[in-house]
Amino acid sequence: MTGQHNDQGRAQEQAQTQESTLAPVADEGAELSPLHHVDSTPETGQDGDVFFARTKSFTRRQRAIPQNLERTMAQHAERYVVPVRRSVGWTTVAADFRIDPAELFGREAPLTIEIGPGTGEQVVAAAKRWPERNFLAFEVYQPGIAKLVSRAVAEGVTNVRVIEADAQQALPIVLPDASVDEIWTFFPDPWRKARHRKRRLVSDDFALEVSRLLVDGGVWRVATDWDDYAWQMRDVIEACPLLENPHAGERPDPNDPEGDRGGFAPRFEGRIVTHFETRGHDAGRVAHDVVGVRLPRGAEHAPTVSE
Repeated sequence: MTGQHNDQGRAQEQAQTQESTLAPVADEGAELSPLHHVDSTPETGQDGDVFFARTKSFTRRQRAIPQNLERTMAQHAERYVVPVRRSVGWTTVAADFRIDPAELFGREAPLTIEIGPGTGEQVVAAAKRWPERNFLAFEVYQPGIAKLVSRAVAEGVTNVRVIEADAQQALPIVLPDASVDEIWTFFPDPWRKARHRKRRLVSDDFALEVSRLLVDGGVWRVATDWDDYAWQMRDVIEACPLLENPHAGERPDPNDPEGDRGGFAPRFEGRIVTHFETRGHDAGRVAHDVVGVRLPRGAEHAPTVSE
């Protein structure tokens, strides 16, 4: 469904095209093992409510995990994968499910969230580079989660956790206001067809949710290699009354329909070149980075998602 193609489901873009099948539905609020192999679109809750996945590409798929990754998960999932109480949907969280980051990581430390880490290349590299920080990823692609855990084990990092959930549904529930220092949304699903663009993660409403989570001065980093999504990301951040684009007017792109408007950041030094980005580069696409900085909270009226 979050978390950061993926990008929530960045690793899903190529690997998950088949239609999902119906599967039994868990009782609302039931505890599930970290990688419970089911699929669930649509689903019916205890009260008869029907849950439809936000988008098909973010629906959990029933895909086989290689035996070596199964062994890794059996040994290490308890350390890295956060157990979640579900609502009506295998990639949802229950309405009363909360996370205390200090309790989750066993320490107080700056928190970075990555939405849609795919196979974990970025988040594990960052966790190794900045051991003084905590990293929480939201992902729905089960093989991706298994590969993320395998990478974390191989690199010996202990400051990363992953939640199997749709970040757009989960973030408003699980974390309190001003609890996150950075949020990364790198290469989210571009939903290239015009009729599907309303499904894009980076939107006006989502910018308000990101702003709620960020501490004052916190940073939302986004990147895409689809031009029209880059223009949209820039527009969303600059239109949000709670965010500031510190690179407004910089790095204009000749392909931008708004000419010299610019608004693009230099490449974030902590954003590694993943296999996913390499494929886009090989296809002739150029990545754009956009940054939004959380403005200080004040007495002024702050719009909410519901408004």
